[in-house]
Amino acid sequence: QVHLVESGGGLVQPGGSLRLSCAASGFSLDYYAIGWFRQAPGKELEAVSCIGSTDGVTYVADSAKGRFSISKDNAKNTVYLQMHSLKPEDTAIYYCARANQSRCKSAEFASWGQGTQVTVSS
Repeated sequence: QVHLVESGGGLVQPGGSLRLSCAASGFSLDYYAIGWFRQAPGKELEAVSCIGSTDGVTYVADSAKGRFSISKDNAKNTVYLQMHSLKPEDTAIYYCARANQSRCKSAEFASWGQGTQVTVSS
């Protein structure tokens, strides 16, 4: 059974950093791309980042470029989202999701975690 669990969210001051983790079980990261998404109150779901399983290709949304990076540890079956220089507009619930294929491009995401709250505020 596919299971994704996010952790690492919390309250951070503007300019601060957080590292989110997405622990996967029931499948191997060797075969599926993983994406990070976020949803702020009253806003639509936004794709933040994605990492392919074998090609190593990563994607980062323009709003996060230069500040966020994605990585994974296949041995731990865990994907990370490192976030620096956080802004109040980064406040949202962050979700990880498994793609239906190994690449991020044109992927559909059918399996989702429960999300972790990130709040950026002074």
